[in-house]
Amino acid sequence: MNTLLRRAFFVAVGLFLAAPLIVVAGVSVNQRQELTFPPRGFSAAWYAQIFTDPEWRAALIHSLTLAVTSAAIAVAIALPLSWFLWRRIAPWANVFRLLGIAPFILPPVITALGFLSFWATVGLFGQFFTAIISHAIFFVTLPLVTLSLGFAAIDRSLVEAAATMGADDRAIARTVVLPLILPYLVSGYAFAFVLSLNEYIVAYMTIGFTTETLPIKIFNALRYGYTPTMASVSVFFVALAAVVFGLIAAFGDIRRLLGAMGSQE
Repeated sequence: MNTLLRRAFFVAVGLFLAAPLIVVAGVSVNQRQELTFPPRGFSAAWYAQIFTDPEWRAALIHSLTLAVTSAAIAVAIALPLSWFLWRRIAPWANVFRLLGIAPFILPPVITALGFLSFWATVGLFGQFFTAIISHAIFFVTLPLVTLSLGFAAIDRSLVEAAATMGADDRAIARTVVLPLILPYLVSGYAFAFVLSLNEYIVAYMTIGFTTETLPIKIFNALRYGYTPTMASVSVFFVALAAVVFGLIAAFGDIRRLLGAMGSQE
């Protein structure tokens, strides 16, 4: 009986959490241009509009460009920093770890205002590359955490054995360290990519309405009325995130990536 009640409870919680997505998915297939649930009729034309309408397609391209580039820069920053923290075991080295996670600890609006003040001061507000750099700094915490977990999982005796065989630091990094942390590197990139794709506040504070990403496009479209395309974009975001994290779960150690150290053998 207790097992049955426990399962019923988790099913109820799951339905409660999934209810908003179910409503949005229903709205996204309305035949008419209205936000109603249950949907009236069925049409997938609103999903097609993301790719066929010039404005929505441009916003999609901007969002993908922003996410792909900023995530790559975030990983490029996090990799040498996490390598340094792993090789230099010293209390003062944690200062760099704190600097790496600081942008993500602060409320997003505070961080966004900081970026706005900086780019406006140097006269670069509204340039698309400022959003890329800002997102890279804002989301550097994610690859930093995953890579730190990856480095912590490395058996240092492997590194010592490679050094004993005559390998220098570059050879050790290429042949021993990089293959071991590669799943963590990919995961950190994926986390930064997905969150950058959905982020609104920092992007808006750095480029305003000069370049529309999908979140900014949705906000702008709300000023002129409601359309099921907005719901279609939301479902598209959720589906893309599910695919990315599903691949991480399939090809990576998801328990360790989430911070679990696993059982000691």
